[in-house]
Amino acid sequence: MSELTLLLIKLAFLAVLWLFIIMAVGVIRTDLFGPATSKKRSSARGREAGRPRPARPARRRRNEPRSLVIVKGPLAGTSIDLTSQPIIIGRAKDSTLVINDDYASGRHARLFPDNGRWIVEDLGSTNGTYLGQSRLTRPQPVSIGQPIRIGKTVLELRK
Repeated sequence: MSELTLLLIKLAFLAVLWLFIIMAVGVIRTDLFGPATSKKRSSARGREAGRPRPARPARRRRNEPRSLVIVKGPLAGTSIDLTSQPIIIGRAKDSTLVINDDYASGRHARLFPDNGRWIVEDLGSTNGTYLGQSRLTRPQPVSIGQPIRIGKTVLELRK
């Protein structure tokens, strides 16, 4: 082979190696700090001079879930009361529900209320979040008793 061909092969290999390193650092950063979110500007409709609206007190409906229960995994039996605040699930110490599971990311999933329903969303985790038997690709509503699996931990909404 000519020297030019060998030089091109070496440069291509070096470029692929750097691309791999950059992607690995990105995955590690996402696991440690969570996915980067873009801040969207909200419309001024319903707001005065840029001030946020005051939070409304949450009303409980009759068939609305009241707690999140861990039914399987190292924390089985643990229960968290549901409020109007979202629940962040993951290995990170600042998560609402910290699970020590090798298959969970630092900020793995989020469970949040939306008009009387609870929605589960995967936060770009490596191993995925499962609702029932299907892997989440977008935020999905969760019904009472429907299993949410994160690694070896299974959670359910209960009344």
